[in-house]
Amino acid sequence: MLLHFLLASFVFLSSIKDGSARITSSFVRSEFPSTDIPLDHEAFAVPKGYNAPQQVHITQGDYDGKAVIISWVTTEEPGDCKVQYGTSENKFQGSADGSFTNYTFHQYKSGFIHQCLIEDLEYDTKYYYRIGSGDSSREFWFKTPPKVGPDAPYKFGIIGDLGQTFNSLSTLDHYIESGAETVLFVGDLSYADRYQYNDVGLRWDTWGRFVEKSTAYQPWIWSAGNHEIDYMPYMGEVVPFRNYLHRFPTPFMASKSSNPLWYAIRRASAHIIVLSSYSPFVKYTPQWRWLQDELKRVDREKTPWLIVLMHVPLYNSNEAHFMEGEGMRATYESWFIHHKVDVVFAGHVHAYERSYRYSNVDYNITSGHRYPVPDKSAPIYITVGDGGNQEGLASRFTEPQPEYSAFREASYGHSTLEIKNRTHAIYHWNRNDDGKKVKTDSFELHNQYWGSHRRRRKLNKHLLMRLFDAGSLTTV
Repeated sequence: MLLHFLLASFVFLSSIKDGSARITSSFVRSEFPSTDIPLDHEAFAVPKGYNAPQQVHITQGDYDGKAVIISWVTTEEPGDCKVQYGTSENKFQGSADGSFTNYTFHQYKSGFIHQCLIEDLEYDTKYYYRIGSGDSSREFWFKTPPKVGPDAPYKFGIIGDLGQTFNSLSTLDHYIESGAETVLFVGDLSYADRYQYNDVGLRWDTWGRFVEKSTAYQPWIWSAGNHEIDYMPYMGEVVPFRNYLHRFPTPFMASKSSNPLWYAIRRASAHIIVLSSYSPFVKYTPQWRWLQDELKRVDREKTPWLIVLMHVPLYNSNEAHFMEGEGMRATYESWFIHHKVDVVFAGHVHAYERSYRYSNVDYNITSGHRYPVPDKSAPIYITVGDGGNQEGLASRFTEPQPEYSAFREASYGHSTLEIKNRTHAIYHWNRNDDGKKVKTDSFELHNQYWGSHRRRRKLNKHLLMRLFDAGSLTTV
């Protein structure tokens, strides 16, 4: 087993493209509905029974993956705010008490939003859970991740700018088929802000029911986009993120963050940092100070994969939202390079784009490089703002294609990142072509920390010593 691991860690997987040439895809998507799904569609069906729990979703509840936060809504009354859970179906050995809240948005009154933290779970274990009471109770399950460790394999999905159209439904169904275990969501959830007055809250409710077939069974790691701001003075609503913050809790305090919009978790062999593109981020702001400290807490010996999520891409060659991420790039890019971030996922632009390892840290207003230059220490930047929302695709890319841009295409889809071990992961972007899932962009991602020659030698020596100790190798 160890010999197989040693060989697999350093042999290139020839079936995976390495993205060796700049490509602007010539694929042209045919017509497919980009309007929101009608309210009477089965995707928004309300569960049967009086006051039955709905809009069920879970997220990680601590720093290391031994807790979950389970959230749900009841519409008639608060009901039972307890979660029963256990490792056998229909046998619930434990229970946890939660709390509930509700709120108004203009004249819309939300249902009763329940949140329950379940702690001290066992790693790599399937748990069944029940919420609600009597004939209206509902049962689901989730699986905890492996114990945090450098060679814990894990498969993430990456989705952004989802919305609630038929394209969104195609993306969600294809993602569920992928076998990924946790979604890294890069902002813009429901697009409810495209509506007015009470329909805003109504479309938050429909989206919660729409995604439940995934969110009730595995964690979605949330980050906020511009469509979560919900700043609507004409309705008297001027508190940003009001709907989002009431509905989607995050474990921000576990990473010593002062705000639920930016936080970090460790899951399997990955350290995941979530940033807020629409909160103050420049020098000395709370987000800036927190990120500075959090990057110092990253231990690549335990979590070799360092992943950053944000909504606005730092590198984008699409005419849509061009250069909007420049402020955050100028603020944080040097940190990402210094700490050897492996990959930065973003959304916002309704198309797909992947970069090479480039940086622009030498640029300034009076001197330095005018354009990004190759940089082996830089992250790969990937934009997946293509979940399927009502606004449609961003089909106009700038020409010529910049040297930093490896692949770009204006289509709907989702991505997966399958971590194999501390040195290698396999990435896929999957196009949704009129209801079909097509693996369109793939490459093997080499870990930035363990990819250095010095650390590879250290890893080789470490694995060989383990093989000798296990008796798998002998000296001559």
